[in-house]
Amino acid sequence: GLTNLRRKSRQLTAYLEALIEQELGSVIRSVTPKAPEQRGCQLSLQVLAGREQGRRRFEHLNAHGIIGDWREPDVIRLSPTPLYNRFSDCFRVVNSIKQWAELS
Repeated sequence: GLTNLRRKSRQLTAYLEALIEQELGSVIRSVTPKAPEQRGCQLSLQVLAGREQGRRRFEHLNAHGIIGDWREPDVIRLSPTPLYNRFSDCFRVVNSIKQWAELS
């Protein structure tokens, strides 16, 4: 039901946010409100290296099957959706960004 979907949505988004803070704090940062009531399941992630690197990182994610949204000048939006995303998908996103960061 909706209660369980919303609970999973909050958990997925919090997990993705925690992974990003723990593993990618020097690469990207969340500019989305911390309070779950203010953000839904979407995170806006500012690429700290700026637009050019951010756009490349976004294209890297797309090439690896990770669908997000690009917002000028330097923000990638990701939405772990409870109907079809798993916690392992959040982990995969973070690993993909780390892989890209290590290559560049």
